[in-house]
Amino acid sequence: MKGRSGRAGRTVRKRKRKREQSVRSVSLSHQPQYIRLMRFLHRRGFSSTLLQPVLFSDTGRGLQTLQTIMPGELVVSLPESCLLTTSTVLSSYLGEYIKSWKPLLSPLSALCVFLVCERQRGEASDWFPYINVLPSSYACPAYFSDEVVDVLPAGVRRRGLEQREAVREMHSSNQEFFRTLQPVLSRPTEDVLTYEALRWAWCSVNTRSVFMSRPSSCFLSGPDTYALAPFLDLLNHRPDVQVKAGFNEQTKCYEIRSVCGTLRYEQAFINYGSHDNQRLLLEYGFVAMNNPHSVVYVEPDLLCDILRGEKSLDQKMKFLRENHFLENLTVSSEGPSWRLMVALRLLSLPQTLYHLWRSALLGQVVDEKTEVRSSQTARTLCQQLLKDTHIALDKISQLLGQCGGPVREQLEVVRELRQEERRILESCVTALKDSVTLEKETSSCKANVGADELTPYRSSVHTAAVSYFFLPTKLLKRH
Repeated sequence: MKGRSGRAGRTVRKRKRKREQSVRSVSLSHQPQYIRLMRFLHRRGFSSTLLQPVLFSDTGRGLQTLQTIMPGELVVSLPESCLLTTSTVLSSYLGEYIKSWKPLLSPLSALCVFLVCERQRGEASDWFPYINVLPSSYACPAYFSDEVVDVLPAGVRRRGLEQREAVREMHSSNQEFFRTLQPVLSRPTEDVLTYEALRWAWCSVNTRSVFMSRPSSCFLSGPDTYALAPFLDLLNHRPDVQVKAGFNEQTKCYEIRSVCGTLRYEQAFINYGSHDNQRLLLEYGFVAMNNPHSVVYVEPDLLCDILRGEKSLDQKMKFLRENHFLENLTVSSEGPSWRLMVALRLLSLPQTLYHLWRSALLGQVVDEKTEVRSSQTARTLCQQLLKDTHIALDKISQLLGQCGGPVREQLEVVRELRQEERRILESCVTALKDSVTLEKETSSCKANVGADELTPYRSSVHTAAVSYFFLPTKLLKRH
């Protein structure tokens, strides 16, 4: 009896732990702002009985299914009248000011100015029900404090600073246009169209808009592909989910159709694209755990640091740059990408073999010594990246003990990114260690047996590694 009681107790404890570890959810449908949002959308022709807004313990806000969604079934269909586009802006009270302004505004600038102006109008705005449920701030690098920017990976740091500069440029270059809007604003333009306000609007469009190609307007400059989609933009991303998304010209609705389906009362996910976590952080302000697309990027400056003192390094780097082989150099948990190994193979060539540069660029194995050296360089590279990651994680831990609020939230998402990079790099270092050992053993074997008695040699890392690229298109392009 005692034994049975012990087993029963363990079973109960396991079930309890499983319940505690499961995702918890709280419906938001009863909250006034979401009731108001749904009424706003229903007046514009939207009807949905499949989904409800919910706060999930793991992902935050999202949409939960109220009934099972079958494979191929529509997840959501949002009428064009519910979409906030440049057509919305040009037909509003801002339209006459934008149409008469030279030089022409970009579609992004027009949308940002409209969001800021509507936000300051409060409940008097037609779009208030939507603006009222938008985040008040974002976890994108454009929002990061300097201390958080400093612990980002080098590439993300550079592009995060570019985000900041893009917002500052929008703010500074449009000051004269902003002043023309004074007649439609209840406060001075400099108090409404501030850098902080435009940053919020820029991130709202950049993180939440769907891709919707539209005819170019004679009143705006550049491609017009942005559309804000109320309610639909509550759908969260999951890397392994497949959906079909786009604007249906027949129904005049933006539609998302499930490929595999979703069970009742589960969170409905979509896929923003095959993006690694660095891109997810830059464009959307979050990272996805266990992301199969995640890689660690290698900056050209790091290559130069690792190979400093090498003869003809400058000429080789110039050759790689001219042939576009210094972009998208990555490592995954399985090893270096093909592009990275091509670059390292060329950089590892002796100065006397400059006539083989083109062959190396085509991915051809030059000689065994170069192969071994390029693998050893790859390992040194990953070890340096791993060292930098550990330093950054230590710094993040220190900062987390000193701050709170938005800065703490920013640090948490950067820590998740850095922790995943640490896992990738540790696996990569192990894979490279095994590869270098194999190459040395193979070289030794060749020396003893004779090259003519061995099959053509190629490193396992080089044949197994995958080349990773940023994908320029998305099923659902939430800029």
